[in-house]
Amino acid sequence: MATRIENKKLSKSSKAWMKEHIDDYYVQQAQKDGFRARAAYKLLEINDKTKLIKKGMTVVDLGSAPGSWSQVAGRLVGEKGVLIASDILPMDALENVTFIQGDFRETEVFDAIMTEVGERAVDVVLSDMAPNTSGNSGVDQPRMMYLCELAIDFANNTLPKGGALIMKVFQGEGEQELRTELQKQFSKVRSIKPAASRPRSKEIFWVAIK
Repeated sequence: MATRIENKKLSKSSKAWMKEHIDDYYVQQAQKDGFRARAAYKLLEINDKTKLIKKGMTVVDLGSAPGSWSQVAGRLVGEKGVLIASDILPMDALENVTFIQGDFRETEVFDAIMTEVGERAVDVVLSDMAPNTSGNSGVDQPRMMYLCELAIDFANNTLPKGGALIMKVFQGEGEQELRTELQKQFSKVRSIKPAASRPRSKEIFWVAIK
């Protein structure tokens, strides 16, 4: 009964979103394949196109919760690889994944990540981070740009030559300026819009090679 009452309170746009979400091919496929979110297919397609994540590699996943990208990357690196995930939110355990909860900007958390990396080189840094959107682009876009800057900074501090950064970006104000700066710091930058990204979504993914 409570569920019915809550549904009545949903706005038309919320009901439309809910129906679209339930009917979504990737949502249904994620349930069948055991992925925690439809976002898994975005990374699968990106890696299918770039072949950057391979068995035995060391990968760091920033802003990892609920864990769909970690699920994909953990499977790709396999038992001989290392996948270190980090988020300020908790995340349920995953096979082949070491999770460190906390803010990677903090020295203690960064050091914990690098302790897990050990003597290895970080091959790929992942960032599917995004702010809790308000619908106000004047607020959401600067927040997203800030998260992107954090991911780039982390990648610059950890990736060797030939290492890669795969990160989500929102198209909008500040995006081109950030890309220009990224191109100065990385040898190659490529944009990919996976099929699993909803057409109306402002998100796009940058793949940058050191």
